[in-house]
Amino acid sequence: MIDKNYCMSSYMAFRFVERDDMDFYEGMKHKIFHKTKSNKKKIIFTAEDIDEAIKLDFSGTLSKYKKKGLLLSGGMDSGILASYMQGCDAYTFRFLGGRFQSDELNRAKMFSHKYNLKLHYVDIDWENTVEKYVDQVMKARSTPVHSIEPQIMQAAIQAKYDGIDIMIIGAGSDDVFGGIDKLLSKDWKYEEFKNRFMYTAPEDVLIDAVDMDYAFAPWRVGVDDIDYMGFLDANSTVETDLSFQNAFETAGLMYYDPYVFMELGEPLDLKRIRSGQSKYLIRELFSIKYPEIPIPEKLPMPRPVDYYFRNWNGPQRPEFKNDLNMDNFTGNQKWQMYCLERFLNLYEPL
Repeated sequence: MIDKNYCMSSYMAFRFVERDDMDFYEGMKHKIFHKTKSNKKKIIFTAEDIDEAIKLDFSGTLSKYKKKGLLLSGGMDSGILASYMQGCDAYTFRFLGGRFQSDELNRAKMFSHKYNLKLHYVDIDWENTVEKYVDQVMKARSTPVHSIEPQIMQAAIQAKYDGIDIMIIGAGSDDVFGGIDKLLSKDWKYEEFKNRFMYTAPEDVLIDAVDMDYAFAPWRVGVDDIDYMGFLDANSTVETDLSFQNAFETAGLMYYDPYVFMELGEPLDLKRIRSGQSKYLIRELFSIKYPEIPIPEKLPMPRPVDYYFRNWNGPQRPEFKNDLNMDNFTGNQKWQMYCLERFLNLYEPL
């Protein structure tokens, strides 16, 4: 079904088109991501179980790949993966000549040094990253995209040029082990959770916004409550997973995320998460691998969207409200508006 207004609203709310049967334009089918089925997953109870599951991946599924690369940040998830990849190549994003999130860069160096990784920097900027790759990933996905996609594609192309057969990533840990701590921080009421989960409320920026309440309604409990854990289990990382899938497929490089093939054997300990121990099992394993390094705070994949859009005046197309005050929006929300407008200009130039 073709419904541009729905697709625009879904992208603003969720950063992907939530309904598989909806598309922007005739002759276009957007890319869909389906989560790994639970019967393929390793059941995890302890940090040692995670360690064993990753070892099995490297001795089994990944053993056929001769040259493996690692997408390495300064965080716990990829830092743990580095410990199984001695002598391999690692790729770390570097922005603004290294002036952006320098603490993460320094930890990536420490991880690489400890496990003898060959560290490569993927230097990100507007012209050579966003301008070069954003149209390609949008056309491949048939929707606007997450702000991380152009830089993931750049890293994949660089690794492919270096002869990497498969890239190892650690993006799935948050979903499995309680890394979405802000969304798990309390027991939510229906309306407040809906408003908190949506990235940008469509009605705040679009002339013909479509109400996204239908996506939350199946998890409504009574009048005011919501089964937010059920909603998150179904929806929390689809847009991030789809971004990795699309960027790597567009670049033509295989990738593998060991954490995606794990599942907790018992409910998350929300008390521990709410006391400041998000991803508590990952924290335990990181301390085993790096007893000399303080546990780093969880950060999203770096991308300097605030810097990119610091002087942006906002979208100009008629689909957007014409009285938007850009000071009221974050860098990530500005990216969404910019990317949606650029996507519309590709397929429906004014």
